[in-house]
Amino acid sequence: MIVFGISTCDTVRKARKALEAAGRDVEFRDVRAEPLTAEEIAEFETAFGDKIVNRASTTWRGLSDEERAAPIADLLSGHPALMKRPVIREGDKLTLGWTKPVQAEWL
Repeated sequence: MIVFGISTCDTVRKARKALEAAGRDVEFRDVRAEPLTAEEIAEFETAFGDKIVNRASTTWRGLSDEERAAPIADLLSGHPALMKRPVIREGDKLTLGWTKPVQAEWL
C-alpha cells in the first residue's frame, strides 16, 4: 500500500497512523520530495477528475486566475501541494482523502 501526500499534512498523518495501527504495510511517498510522474498525475486525474486539486489550500489561494486556469497536470506538476490528500493505492484500487467511507474501505 502506498500513501501519497505531504509529511506535514495532518490528514495524511492521521491516515498513516490508522492504517499502521490496523496492521497495514504502509509505504509513504511525500510528493514534495518525490514529485508525481506524468503517468501518476494522469492516472489520478482519470480516477478523481478535478477533485484531485485541493481548492481550499493556501497554495490554491495564492495562485493567480491565469495559473488556476491551467490544466490539472500542469497544476500538480508545478505545485505538488495542490494535490488533495491522501491518495491511497493498493494494487489497482485508488482512494482520495480520509473521509469515513474511505476509512471503512481500508480499515
